[in-house]
Amino acid sequence: MADPKIAEKRPAVMDLPAGTHAWCACGESKNQPFCDGAHKSTPFRPFIFTTDEPKKVALCQCKRTGGVPFCDGAHKEL
Repeated sequence: MADPKIAEKRPAVMDLPAGTHAWCACGESKNQPFCDGAHKSTPFRPFIFTTDEPKKVALCQCKRTGGVPFCDGAHKEL
């Protein structure tokens, strides 16, 4: 399988509200780091995750993290 597109070489740090979220795994979304359906022409699918309460997060945008959907610093090696 091909590697996903690198959207950014830095995480998206944000206050994420409680609820269900769809993290972009393909790198093609125009709404990074979230899915906008652009994956339909790729072999990738979004990662669906839920947060029980609002929290500050660093979501991966390089698409190389080992801890999907959160940044693990993998972008530093790109």
